[in-house]
Amino acid sequence: MATSGRSALLSSTSAGPKSTLDNSHPEEDDGQDLWSTILSEVSTHSRSKLPSGKNVLVMGEVGSGKTTLVAKLQGVEEYMKGRGLEYLYFNVHDDDIDDQTRCNAWVLDGDLYHKGLQGVAVPLDSLSNTLLMITVDMSRPWNALDSLQKWASVAREHIDKLRVAPEMLRELEHRLVKQFQEYTEPGSVEDGTPQRRSDEEESVLLPLGDNTLTHNLGIPVVVVCTKCDAISTLEKEHDYRDEHLDFIQSHIRRFCLQYGASLVYTSVKEMKNLDILYKYLVHRLYGFPFHCPAQVVEKDAVFIPSGWDNEKKIAILHENFQMVKAEDSFEDVVVKPPVRKIVHEKEIQAEDDQVFLVKLQSLLAKQPAATAGRPVDTTSRAPTGSPRTSNRSAAANVANTMPQSGQTSEGVLANFFNSLLTKKSGTGPPGTPGGNNTPGTVRKSASHGEFAGINPPASPNSLELHRPRRL
Repeated sequence: MATSGRSALLSSTSAGPKSTLDNSHPEEDDGQDLWSTILSEVSTHSRSKLPSGKNVLVMGEVGSGKTTLVAKLQGVEEYMKGRGLEYLYFNVHDDDIDDQTRCNAWVLDGDLYHKGLQGVAVPLDSLSNTLLMITVDMSRPWNALDSLQKWASVAREHIDKLRVAPEMLRELEHRLVKQFQEYTEPGSVEDGTPQRRSDEEESVLLPLGDNTLTHNLGIPVVVVCTKCDAISTLEKEHDYRDEHLDFIQSHIRRFCLQYGASLVYTSVKEMKNLDILYKYLVHRLYGFPFHCPAQVVEKDAVFIPSGWDNEKKIAILHENFQMVKAEDSFEDVVVKPPVRKIVHEKEIQAEDDQVFLVKLQSLLAKQPAATAGRPVDTTSRAPTGSPRTSNRSAAANVANTMPQSGQTSEGVLANFFNSLLTKKSGTGPPGTPGGNNTPGTVRKSASHGEFAGINPPASPNSLELHRPRRL
């Protein structure tokens, strides 16, 4: 149409002098038709331009890969992570009209302290042009369901604070329901090419399920599971089986049904499903054609567009359950593994032997002598040939009879034997003082009444001790 307008303009220019000389009314009518055609052409072209002001609000836990994901969509390799509210963008180009624009991407901090900054990213006048993206870290699937419910409630709280007019809110909710009901599989059209739906197009709409769009936010929602390359690690290190992964997927899909959300499994490390995510975002925000069908075969590359899923399709996952049940609690099945503490033992280097000995010598030189201030008494030493003892009782007797000071060896032996004579002999059990089999003690003969190793006394009141022969 632009080409025909341009050719009409050239023909009117070449015929300009003739029309000026003739001053005929038909030529004036042709000029008015020409200008009206040009104006309508410009007006139509301006309306076909890509709209600006579209927003993607990204939420998720700290470390879930929000900034990295948007940076990959933007095509940036080096970027800096911020705090609070980050602003990024990605380019959108339409080849049909040769126009491009930027889609704003606002990344909210994972700390709930900064949730009030949503007002900067999504004011009231841009609510109808906003898409909500919630990221879930698949390397920590035990936090998946709590994280989804947490950030969905944060978005609901912000929308309620905006005080949207009831008429506008009903219109946004109705638009979301209609989009969900009008979804058709790519390739279901006769020519095999999905087409953009016009607002005036009427079709038979199927009723929603019981658990479908029960939490209608009025804005499109896309759930993005990041770090799906960690699924293999979960299988190797934490014994995750296919039924555990299907159990997690079923609960996430149920959440998506409640909010009318789409589900995409991505991996920035392996560049998996990033192109599908980009195409789907521009499809929902700008109305671009979308050719990708749902994908549920590969466990780490799932893609479910909004409007495709229902309870019956989710129930297919339950057919492979053996150890778990569909009605089991998510927290009871997907349990956080215990934290393994890594003990880093500090290596101690032994010092050189000579250095150690020098230090020891200096310490010994500083200590006072053990016998300092005491007179040396050579007579107080115990004899080297003391009797042997085989038990603690005899050793204790010897210790009790040891001289304190100034006693000779003869006095030591006399005290030792006197202490033995004061005890009963021959009445204790073997191995005790006074026993029959205890060496180094006095034994009484049963027939003669003599003491072994000691001569009988000369008189009842006297006892002659003989000095034992030194060993």
